[in-house]
Amino acid sequence: MQFDRCLSVPRLLLLIVAMAGLTGCGYNQIQIEDEQVNAAWSEVLNQYQRRADLIPNLVAVVQGYAAHEKAVLTQVTQARANIAGLKATPELVDDEAALAKFQKAQSDMGGALSRLLVVAENYPQLKADANFRDLQAQLEGTENRITVARNRYILAVKEYNISVRSFPGNLTAMAMGWKPKPNFTVDNEKALSAPPAVQFDAPQPAAGH
Repeated sequence: MQFDRCLSVPRLLLLIVAMAGLTGCGYNQIQIEDEQVNAAWSEVLNQYQRRADLIPNLVAVVQGYAAHEKAVLTQVTQARANIAGLKATPELVDDEAALAKFQKAQSDMGGALSRLLVVAENYPQLKADANFRDLQAQLEGTENRITVARNRYILAVKEYNISVRSFPGNLTAMAMGWKPKPNFTVDNEKALSAPPAVQFDAPQPAAGH
């Protein structure tokens, strides 16, 4: 019995050393950073969904004053439908191609909304509508939240990628099959922040004048 107890002590020490070694190789840190990435991504999706929820009401109000602006209204509606058709699952953050497709759809949505708001500038009654002003304020607030959420996600992915690429964390990452995650790129940021190029034709004079 005493002999078995003596054997259990070295085994316990080996277990403690092994656990300490695993912690020293960044296992726990990578786990923490992976959860931070997931939380940041959930907030990105939350803010994008908030924007998508505003669109039907915004389109309805604009349509009430500018129903003939069918091209712009259709672009916004189609862009929203394209986003709704994507499966924004947590696993998407590990799929570079899927993430790029998601980014493109959100960029298209942002551009379509910008064009819609530019069109609204041509309709004083629409701009004066209380519902439109409220929706516009909500949309502007949401766009700011999207920017903050995206920046936090970018930083979270950066920290995670540093850990899985740097020694000794990279050894743990290779052993566990963890890989760097794709991220929003600088080009994406520039495209999303650039104002859309919209040009309206000059009004034609009425016949006989």
